[in-house]
Amino acid sequence: MVAVLCVGLGGFIGSVGRYLLGLVPVEGDFPLMTFAVNFAGAVLIGAVFEAATEGSGLPDNAVLFLKTGVCGGFTTFSAFSLETLALLERGKYATGALYACGSVLACLAGVVIGRLAVRGVRAALTGSAAA
Repeated sequence: MVAVLCVGLGGFIGSVGRYLLGLVPVEGDFPLMTFAVNFAGAVLIGAVFEAATEGSGLPDNAVLFLKTGVCGGFTTFSAFSLETLALLERGKYATGALYACGSVLACLAGVVIGRLAVRGVRAALTGSAAA
């Protein structure tokens, strides 16, 4: 039951954060805020994944809170899909393709960035050159 509450609280925080960022006015056809939210979520989930490895002592409920809750509530794959389809239906094929491909590539890079950031911090804290 505690795990469910951790996921729910994290989801609440992630969803509210996503909603608030969605209120930021951005001009143009490119869905910049959804793109930025998905990238930030990818960096965060990469960092959480890396932080939870190698016996970090990060409790399972904290991982559930951050990964499934916050990241799950914050990122917006459904909005990404709808916005991509809307661009394509409006004949904005280049923008739609750029958004779809750019989102996938940026989010993959975001996961790598998050993991590398945690490895760097871990190496700095332990004084180890091997991350």
